[in-house]
Formats: sequence, C-alpha cells, structure tokens
Amino acid sequence: MKKVVIVGGGISGLCSAYYLIKEGYSVTILDQGDITTGASFINAGYLTPSHFIPLAAPGIITQGLKWMLNSSSPFYIKPRLDLDFFKWAIHFKKSASIHNVEKSIPVLKELNLKSQYLFEEMLTSLDFNFHYEKKGILMAYSSYKNEEEEHAIAERAIKEGLDVSCLNKESLHKIQPVLSDHVIGAVHYKCDSHMTPNHFMLTMKTWLENNGVTFKTNQKVEDFTVKNNSITSVKTNSSIFEADDFVLASGSWTSTLASKLKLKVPIQGGKGYSMDLYRHTGITIPTILVEAKAAITPMHDFTRFAGTMEFSGNNTIVRKQRVNALANAVKTFYNDIEINEEERAKATSGLRPVSPDGVPFIGKTSKYSNLTIAAGHAMMGWSLGPITGQLVTELVGNKKSSVNLNPLAPERFK
Repeated sequence: MKKVVIVGGGISGLCSAYYLIKEGYSVTILDQGDITTGASFINAGYLTPSHFIPLAAPGIITQGLKWMLNSSSPFYIKPRLDLDFFKWAIHFKKSASIHNVEKSIPVLKELNLKSQYLFEEMLTSLDFNFHYEKKGILMAYSSYKNEEEEHAIAERAIKEGLDVSCLNKESLHKIQPVLSDHVIGAVHYKCDSHMTPNHFMLTMKTWLENNGVTFKTNQKVEDFTVKNNSITSVKTNSSIFEADDFVLASGSWTSTLASKLKLKVPIQGGKGYSMDLYRHTGITIPTILVEAKAAITPMHDFTRFAGTMEFSGNNTIVRKQRVNALANAVKTFYNDIEINEEERAKATSGLRPVSPDGVPFIGKTSKYSNLTIAAGHAMMGWSLGPITGQLVTELVGNKKSSVNLNPLAPERFK
C-alpha cells in the first residue's frame, strides 16, 4: 500500500486524506498543533462561486495604502522589516491588474463550483453528516459608491451563469429585517451556500481516524531528507516519517517549509478574526458587510461574526482594536445586535494563506517527483477544500486532473 504523508491538518489536508483513503492509500497527517484551532475552524464557512474576483485586483493597492497603517481598518499591514513579505508584496502589486482578473475569473469560478458539488456529494455519500445550507450570500452595502461597484460585479456574475439578484432597500429588509436602515441594498448570490466549519472538521477527523488515517499532532517540521529528485522522509521535532509521497498543505507556513526544499512558493498569512454568539440574533442569511469587510454566518446553534485582513506575520495575536472594529460594524449594520465585552474577549484569530495573485498553489514541482503543494487559497480555503483534496489525489496517483492545473502551478513566481 502506497504511503502518503500530509503536512498540515487544515481543511485542505483533511480533504486530501479523505480522497486518498478512498483510493486505497495509507495516509499520515502531521500538524504542528492539535488540529482544533486555526482558520479552518473559525472561518465564515462560505462556499463561494460568487468569489470569482481574485484579491489581487485593480484598486486594491490604492485602498490598501489608505488603510494599511490604521490598526482598526478592514485591511491592515503592520510595519515591519520582512524581506519575504516585501518580495510577496512586489508580486502582489504586479498581479493587481485587469489582466490578472480576467485570467483568474474562469479558474476561480470552476474551482468553486466543482468544490461546492463535491461538498454536496460528501453529504449524500452518508460517510458522515454535517450542517449545509444553500440560502446564498448577501453582499450588503451602505453607500451608493459601493452599490455601483457591487452591481457591476453582479452583472459579470450573471454573464458567468451564476444565480444572482440585486435587492433594493425594501426588498432586502423584507428577507432580512434585522439589518438596520444604514444598509441601502444588497446583491444576493443565491449560488452560494454555507456550513459550520468547526463541526465539519471534527466530524471529518473522526471519520478519517475510523478509516485508517493516522494523525500525528504537535509535530513541527524541521527538515526533509532528499535522494536524487525524491523526498524520502520528513523530520519533525520528535520523529522521522518516511513515505512514498508527500503533500505540503501547510497553509501560511508553506513558504517556510518549501524554502527548506529550495522552492519559492510565496504565501503570506492574512489574519482574520472571529466571534461566535450563542444567542438569538435573528440573522438567517449569510451576509458580507461590504464596507467593513465582515462576514456574518448563521451556523448550527450560533451566529459567527468574522472578517478583516491583517498582514502582521505568522502569529495569532488577537488585537483588541480590530475586534472592536468588527463588533462596532455589526452594531452599525444590524438592529439591536451588540457584541458584548465577554463575547469580544473570546474572539479568536486564524491565518489565511494568501498567494500574490489570489489563485491557490496546487500541483507538483519540477524538483521533486513525489511532492505535491496545496496551499495559498486565501479567503476561499474553506470553499475549495474538497476540490483541492481531489486534485491532490489525482496528482499523487499521476492521473488526469479534473481541471487545468497550469494556472495553479506552485512555481509560477520566480
């Protein structure tokens, strides 16, 4: 039986194990933590065919410069001397173009639609049960400037064949009356769906364990052993793991691990924040608050408030001013919903692995015949979990891929 070691126990790692096990591989997952925290557990839980515009798009640099030094802004960059971040930022600036957007739209749309289908296929397979709803996602705005921008994206989405409708203030408040008068309208992406990530992750992990996957936690990867053009083992802080194939699904730490193999895979951790309210909010439809860059999700037994983007290095420090900014946005956009001090104190953070062009890295490298990279999904990490796992399994088995992998090449930035 062919052995595969997956480095990383997030959604990409677990979904890779899911499809590899179904193909008869022996799978071991290594994680530097205990697989109970991180972005895969605290994200908004969106499955987003609507997110076909990459993060690296025209205008993002200008907006980012306005916000970058404001520690409570939706987009914050902590000033620091970091050569890797500087190199990543140069790639990001070059990618923030109309050309990159047009090139990325069909790629991201296809990945999201296929991944959404695979989530639904998982549910119907009866391997395990999980929360899944298809109510769509509202892009709610409070200014006419953002209304114009969101309507332009909606028109493109309709041309791309997605189920979308534009709602005026009256229509919006009929379907989501808990929104305040501050909100003047929304675009409803009926094509989207949502889940409860922490429940799915724990249920998936249990299923994988019951089906033979070995989990090795608190394993910090220190080095790799290489022979010719193949990796033979991975060395951690406490052990050595040999395998026939290796998968790097290490999120924001992928760049650091790849560098040990003399590979350049530029990824930066984009920190997001999350708070859960275990009380009635009246929110029934997932909603992105456009101006605040906040995502609100009615999950199983609670409502999640998540969002913002912070580049401050690979850490999970929770900055109180950013938590307060997110909580204050909720108070502005909703009627009679206020996140109290106790709930704010329980806020958590997680790192989204962000590629310079807004497209994930999924594929093999030219240097190693038995290494597959699966990282850099940014805000779409949850949405793209299953398609990533399927593609990883196809790559490990040297099978024809379900999608064109050229735009996802791990070595596309030199």
